[in-house]
Amino acid sequence: MNQNLIYKIRENPDLYQYLKYNSYLYKAIMRNEITLKDLENRMRQDLKITMADKINNLGQKIELANTFLNILR
Repeated sequence: MNQNLIYKIRENPDLYQYLKYNSYLYKAIMRNEITLKDLENRMRQDLKITMADKINNLGQKIELANTFLNILR
Protein backbone atom coordinates (compact mmCIF):
# COMPACT_ATOMS: atom_id res chain seq x y z
CA MET A 1 0.00 0.00 0.00
CA ASN A 2 1.21 3.49 -0.75
CA GLN A 3 2.68 5.34 2.26
CA ASN A 4 0.67 8.47 1.43
CA LEU A 5 -2.53 6.44 1.50
CA ILE A 6 -1.64 4.93 4.88
CA TYR A 7 -0.93 8.41 6.24
CA LYS A 8 -4.28 9.74 4.96
CA ILE A 9 -6.16 6.81 6.48
CA ARG A 10 -4.51 7.23 9.88
CA GLU A 11 -5.05 10.98 9.74
CA ASN A 12 -8.84 10.51 9.55
CA PRO A 13 -10.01 8.79 12.78
CA ASP A 14 -13.47 7.92 11.41
CA LEU A 15 -11.98 6.27 8.34
CA TYR A 16 -9.41 4.43 10.46
CA GLN A 17 -12.14 3.02 12.74
CA TYR A 18 -14.29 2.10 9.74
CA LEU A 19 -11.43 0.12 8.20
CA LYS A 20 -10.72 -1.47 11.53
CA TYR A 21 -14.25 -2.91 11.65
CA ASN A 22 -14.41 -3.65 7.90
CA SER A 23 -10.97 -5.11 7.38
CA TYR A 24 -11.99 -6.86 4.16
CA LEU A 25 -11.73 -3.46 2.46
CA TYR A 26 -7.94 -3.52 2.86
CA LYS A 27 -7.78 -6.08 0.04
CA ALA A 28 -9.67 -3.74 -2.26
CA ILE A 29 -7.36 -0.90 -1.35
CA MET A 30 -4.26 -3.03 -1.93
CA ARG A 31 -5.51 -4.13 -5.35
CA ASN A 32 -6.49 -0.57 -6.27
CA GLU A 33 -10.08 -1.68 -6.80
CA ILE A 34 -11.33 1.07 -4.54
CA THR A 35 -10.00 4.61 -4.24
CA LEU A 36 -9.76 6.74 -1.14
CA LYS A 37 -12.67 8.94 -2.30
CA ASP A 38 -14.88 5.89 -2.85
CA LEU A 39 -13.90 4.56 0.55
CA GLU A 40 -14.72 7.86 2.25
CA ASN A 41 -18.10 8.04 0.51
CA ARG A 42 -18.89 4.47 1.53
CA MET A 43 -17.88 5.23 5.12
CA ARG A 44 -20.08 8.33 5.25
CA GLN A 45 -23.08 6.38 3.95
CA ASP A 46 -22.59 3.50 6.37
CA LEU A 47 -21.98 5.75 9.39
CA LYS A 48 -24.81 8.07 8.28
CA ILE A 49 -22.76 11.25 8.38
CA THR A 50 -23.70 12.59 4.96
CA MET A 51 -25.32 15.99 4.58
CA ALA A 52 -28.70 14.39 3.77
CA ASP A 53 -28.54 12.33 6.97
CA LYS A 54 -27.70 15.41 9.03
CA ILE A 55 -30.64 17.34 7.54
CA ASN A 56 -32.97 14.40 8.16
CA ASN A 57 -31.75 14.13 11.76
CA LEU A 58 -32.29 17.85 12.31
CA GLY A 59 -35.81 17.58 10.87
CA GLN A 60 -36.62 14.75 13.26
CA LYS A 61 -35.37 16.77 16.23
CA ILE A 62 -37.50 19.76 15.22
CA GLU A 63 -40.53 17.51 14.80
CA LEU A 64 -39.94 16.01 18.26
CA ALA A 65 -39.67 19.45 19.84
CA ASN A 66 -42.83 20.56 18.04
CA THR A 67 -44.72 17.50 19.29
CA PHE A 68 -43.48 18.12 22.82
CA LEU A 69 -44.63 21.75 22.70
CA ASN A 70 -48.06 20.70 21.40
CA ILE A 71 -48.42 18.28 24.32
CA LEU A 72 -47.62 21.03 26.82
CA ARG A 73 -50.34 23.33 25.44
